[in-house]
Amino acid sequence: MKHSMMLVINPRSGRGLSKTALGTIVSRLCEADYAVTVYFTHDQTPEEIAQSYSKYHDLAVCVGGDGTLSGMISGLLKAGANIPVGYIPAGTANDVANTLALSRDPSIAAQKILSGSPKVLDIGRFHDRYFTYIAAFGAFTSTSYLTPQSEKRTLGHFAYIRSGLASVTDIKPQHTIVEYDGKVIEGDFVFGSVTNSTSVAGFVKLSPERVDLADGMFEIVLVKKPVLLTDFLDILTSLTTLTYDGDVFLMLHASNVKFTFTEEVAWTVDGEDGGKHKTVEIINCHKAIEIVI
Repeated sequence: MKHSMMLVINPRSGRGLSKTALGTIVSRLCEADYAVTVYFTHDQTPEEIAQSYSKYHDLAVCVGGDGTLSGMISGLLKAGANIPVGYIPAGTANDVANTLALSRDPSIAAQKILSGSPKVLDIGRFHDRYFTYIAAFGAFTSTSYLTPQSEKRTLGHFAYIRSGLASVTDIKPQHTIVEYDGKVIEGDFVFGSVTNSTSVAGFVKLSPERVDLADGMFEIVLVKKPVLLTDFLDILTSLTTLTYDGDVFLMLHASNVKFTFTEEVAWTVDGEDGGKHKTVEIINCHKAIEIVI
């Protein structure tokens, strides 16, 4: 008896999927011992599709960017679907794919899903939604969802960088109380992120030696506003050495973290708009999913 696969495709991800790429993916997956049902994200979000139809399938495969994958996984968790996930990256940054060393060649990625092994991953819970690799506030965090899709398709990574540079003048430190695993720190930060990834926005990297994707812990990076030339040098050094320890950068590790601000602050969750909040609590869902690599 054939197993059943749900194939969730976002044809607008990245620079857009060609008909040839889609045909390659579908034909390769259908060659295996799976009955494949294709769902396009035209009328429903990836989360809605996963919530509605995952109970009929044994494997959920996503074709799209990190936001598409995040939505599908969020839907699976909300539906209580305990099925493995496959990911064929087709976005602009593809941070999850970079972290897991997944191929961006559609044919190879599809074959790896059929022949690979499941790897457990922690997932974050941000209020009533889940995220796969990052929740963040502050400098540049709006870039991923405010950059027009047409620019992402045409310029790729450069679209993010250009939009990020354009927002430099808007950087404003946020007075923040951070409570994490029974500890508290307080300060003024221009950026904060909670991640389970070694790649953020495609160009900020965390050392694989410091990141375990299934240890029940997040990596929390906080950045103070640079004032002196030495502060900028500290940032460049941290980006180069992947250490993020110093007077400007602060890296923490925790399973749960709560942020309290003096005003509502905008967040991004897996590259999508996370809304504005004065208080945010983020919980690590330990080994919540299995992804085939």
